[in-house]
Amino acid sequence: QVQLVESGGSSVQSGGSTRLSCVASVITVSNRCMAWFRQAPGKEREAVAGINTGVSTYYADSVKGRFTVSRDNAKNTLYLQMDSLKPEDTAIYYCAAARLPCRSDRPLASTTYNYWGQGTQVTVSS
Repeated sequence: QVQLVESGGSSVQSGGSTRLSCVASVITVSNRCMAWFRQAPGKEREAVAGINTGVSTYYADSVKGRFTVSRDNAKNTLYLQMDSLKPEDTAIYYCAAARLPCRSDRPLASTTYNYWGQGTQVTVSS
């Protein structure tokens, strides 16, 4: 059974940093499209960042220059480094995995992803 387990969620002040981790079991993070999504209270889930099987990465405009997605193949783990955090980044963050490499036209489309973690809360206070 595929499992994606997120950790690293925390409460931080505006301008601060935190790093999320997503450990995968059964599947291999290096040979498929992986991504982070988030959902704030009362809002729809939105894509944050993704990484393809090579070195290609993708970011939502709202986080470009502040967030960095990466993976450690040896640890089979996906990361999201979040810097210069803003109150509007407050949300539950979800790790997601596809069965295939990223679509070239819409790498952050939620329909690309087949497996989801349970989420980890990030709260940014002003």
